[in-house]
Amino acid sequence: MKYDSILDVIGDTPLVRIDPAVHGLHHIDLYAKLEMLNPFGSVKDRPAWNMARDGLAGAVERGDSIVELSSGNTAKALAVIAAMHGLPFKSVTNRMKVPEIKDLLLLLGAEIEELPGQTECLDPTDTEDPLTRMYRKLTEDGGGHLHTDQYFNPRNPEAHRSSTAPEIIKDLDGQGPDIFLACVGTAGSSTGVATVLREHNPAVSVVGLVADKSDFIPGIRNIDEVNEVGLFDPENYDTIEAVTAQQAIDGMLTLNRRCGILGGPTSGAAYFGAVRHLAEIDATLTERRTAVFIVCDRVESYMSYVRRLRPELLEQPPRPDSVDTVTGAEVAAVVSMDVADARLWLAAERPLVVDLRGAFAYSALHIEHSINIVDELFDELIRGGLPFGAGKPVLLVCPVGEKSARYAALLSRMGHRDVRSLRGGVVAWRDAGAPLVRD
Repeated sequence: MKYDSILDVIGDTPLVRIDPAVHGLHHIDLYAKLEMLNPFGSVKDRPAWNMARDGLAGAVERGDSIVELSSGNTAKALAVIAAMHGLPFKSVTNRMKVPEIKDLLLLLGAEIEELPGQTECLDPTDTEDPLTRMYRKLTEDGGGHLHTDQYFNPRNPEAHRSSTAPEIIKDLDGQGPDIFLACVGTAGSSTGVATVLREHNPAVSVVGLVADKSDFIPGIRNIDEVNEVGLFDPENYDTIEAVTAQQAIDGMLTLNRRCGILGGPTSGAAYFGAVRHLAEIDATLTERRTAVFIVCDRVESYMSYVRRLRPELLEQPPRPDSVDTVTGAEVAAVVSMDVADARLWLAAERPLVVDLRGAFAYSALHIEHSINIVDELFDELIRGGLPFGAGKPVLLVCPVGEKSARYAALLSRMGHRDVRSLRGGVVAWRDAGAPLVRD
């Protein structure tokens, strides 16, 4: 096969049947759509090209930059496309959480601008969030940039309506699947594919997979974050189910080792969630059904993520005092304070307030007299034992109260006698009208 440009290689990815001996389903044929085999390595190649291409000629003529609010695969694809056309690319984000992606973006010549943000996802309803203010600036005309706008651009799901979904139907001999399962990030792929599959077969079942509230899985939103994405519509899904980070890695290992599919943790979450969901209905079936899930990207970019969550997989000793080992029961036992009670406790006991958010978010708005220890650094401090005196009252704060509760549970396990979490985090504090200060 010959192509005039690497951009012509985007799409037409394989649909591969998963061996029933691996997944154990008796009445369902499970297929993986290998979007990891797009030229830049992910499902985001299609929308990145679809969102950028019509504006490229004008951008080149004006000397504009391509700009996107992304810290992952969309940024990677756009960085390549921009470089191919002699244009600068800027990735705007509130947190680069996968160092391998950050290094690759820098290698591709991208500029990375990390702005404060209250949450891990753009929230356009929060007019005071610096990330939101940047988004509003990017949507203005004449700003010297081509803003691809993946969270709201209809060309994101359109890329999948026009190519991914028809490919799936064609490869299934024109029948289409009975069940479609996809992880939800910007909601572009799940929305675009589901729309066409439903037009082809109104009876198709669509399952959206999100991250568990307390976990981070690259490329997937949790259910709170996904509701902030402009492309997300809960009506597009028959059900939405959560997957934990550990389950995502379990699914990834099965794909890597049993199927020879080198998908990353997002793909592992899709596989794990698919098999779990399908197993519940498999025993009730009397006729064969077909299901499809998306393998979003490759595993090589996530070694640091795997090393943090499962060091033994890379022949490193496990860390007993790791937040990733905290159980649900331990989290439930944590004293989690609402804003009113926390303010009374602060006034009476003057505990140490530790803000676990990124430095930019902390600088924008924080509780007065709190100290900032970014969660990754806090994780390193705990390796050496309790970072504070065991009897020192401590209040942990994060964006929405999930991560702080897990760290409070870990410190309690390690022997700290009075560590608490702010329920709802900085967002709840702000919404309650409690005072916040800026640097």
